[in-house]
Amino acid sequence: MSTSRLTRCVTWCSSLALATAAAALGAVTASPAANGGQSAPVVFHVGIGNEADSFNPFLGIEAESYEMWALMYDQMITYSMKDMSPQPGLASSWDTSNNGLTWTFHIRSGVKWSDGQPLTAADIAYTYNRILDGGPEAATWGSYLKSVTKITAPDPETVLLTLSKPNAVLPLLPMPIIPEHIWKNIDEDKVKSYPNEPQNGQPVVGSGPFRLVQGTAGGSSYRFVVNPDYWQGRPNFDEVDFTVFKNGDTLVQALEKGEIDFAEGLSPLDKRALDGRSGITAILGDSPGFDEIAFNTGAADPKTGKPIGDGNPALQDPKFRYALGFAINNDQIVSKVYQGGGSAGDTIVPPSYSQYHWTPPSDVAFSYDPQRAGQLLEQAGYKMGSNGLRTMPDGSPIGTLRLMARGESPTSVGTMQYFKEWLNNIGINAEVQTMESGKLTNVILDGNFDAFQWGWYVEPDPDSMLSYMTCGQRGNWSDSWYCNPAYDKLYTAQHSEMDQATREDMVKQMQQMLFMDAPYLVTTYGGNVEAYRSDRFTCFTPQPNPGGVLLFQYGAYNYVHAAPVGSGVCSSADATAASASSSSGISMVAWVVGAVVVVAVLAGALVLALRRRATAGQRA
Repeated sequence: MSTSRLTRCVTWCSSLALATAAAALGAVTASPAANGGQSAPVVFHVGIGNEADSFNPFLGIEAESYEMWALMYDQMITYSMKDMSPQPGLASSWDTSNNGLTWTFHIRSGVKWSDGQPLTAADIAYTYNRILDGGPEAATWGSYLKSVTKITAPDPETVLLTLSKPNAVLPLLPMPIIPEHIWKNIDEDKVKSYPNEPQNGQPVVGSGPFRLVQGTAGGSSYRFVVNPDYWQGRPNFDEVDFTVFKNGDTLVQALEKGEIDFAEGLSPLDKRALDGRSGITAILGDSPGFDEIAFNTGAADPKTGKPIGDGNPALQDPKFRYALGFAINNDQIVSKVYQGGGSAGDTIVPPSYSQYHWTPPSDVAFSYDPQRAGQLLEQAGYKMGSNGLRTMPDGSPIGTLRLMARGESPTSVGTMQYFKEWLNNIGINAEVQTMESGKLTNVILDGNFDAFQWGWYVEPDPDSMLSYMTCGQRGNWSDSWYCNPAYDKLYTAQHSEMDQATREDMVKQMQQMLFMDAPYLVTTYGGNVEAYRSDRFTCFTPQPNPGGVLLFQYGAYNYVHAAPVGSGVCSSADATAASASSSSGISMVAWVVGAVVVVAVLAGALVLALRRRATAGQRA
């Protein structure tokens, strides 16, 4: 995307999982109107396939963490439900100077934090300045504030941004806004380990529609209770509970038995099995994300440039990496590994964003052609030895390439198993090593790998995704350790280019560079399957609308506006939008393939791992 991004099916003790889920979730509740007038709390149970890795909005990388931040915090500018374009959040409006160097955001009055303190422009400026200062906060959100030199709050209802040069990404600023009166006591050193979790029975202070009252990062369940004074209106749920399921079958069974209300990240096979089931609606949506095989292009200390890790030197050669693109059968990956739930990929900006997507011309585009792969390797000096294995240009053995797969993701494991066979077919030894995504993150940061499989969710403006491939992101978001000064120069130029056509051309040039240098071999663009108990809840609106997903969107819209069946609180138009999305071909925000992403990442299917920012420093 993405998703990130990251989880699928790892065996769990099914009976224990169900027992635990039943105990934790209890009976599904309904609204008074749908429950014979009884005033039972409305609890919305969501099954997910991966843990939240941090409730600190400056540290987390998993899609689940992003989803839960949206329940806890508001943003100054967010995304529309219709087309994911920038729309008002805490800022009701904004304007900019003619030269694009001053932006003025007009902040809503009367908004309060969940502890009753007022939320003002000062909190927003404080949040942004923590990012602008370049500390740990900048790793996740710094790309949005490039060229911003000063951020002030001249009064409680105004935020001013001063720029050194225009920023083409503005007004988009989707960072969670934190309360200054809480975070002012957490300095830069502390923020790296600050959990931002409930303490002494007190919920986390936020301004969002729900408050985190129970749960720790890496735990198996998370409990959110409604913020009754939410400025956009009280949600229709009294509580939202998330439960982690590490087994896809268990997740589906929990949905069928009514132990959860929503499951996402299911496989196309699951959708076919659920279609027609009374009381359950399953949808397949298109995702603006991709899965890739990533290479260690040369891990190095980001400060000194000294090599680190033990990556195979062959993978530091762009010609070697590019040749491997012809050894991969992406169509087979889609049909066999993803069960037909996606399409073959090529570049890091998905076709969903047609104005930015670059389509490789036929003379350089990858196709499954082992013979061509071999020819390109020969031309680059990787000759076939008498033992049937290729050698380095100096005649030394290439050795065995280590292909890292996320053990909880069947698509990750399946992709790398096929890749191993295809490499063997062109004279390159390889072995598949599986590990949990958390461990893989550390392995990547240490540079101790040759290749791995993961995925990304790409935001509507591709700037963030493009930034992860810059030299400055090595050791942080850059999981391939790729560095190309020419690419960096184009990235800087497109970020401040205000002529849209010119900027689109620059973005396409950057994709072309990445395609030929091949730090990533993009394998698939995916679809995401979600399913929910439509006999219990309704009024879901897809994002984008129509054709989008229902949870793990940008923002918390459906957590606020979805409602129990029969409650009468939503319009027929809302219900129709959700119904229409169930028959649409593909959604748009959930799967960044392979990583665990949407709320119920059926651990055994195509998950989305909104490894949204999950890369070396962030890993959905």
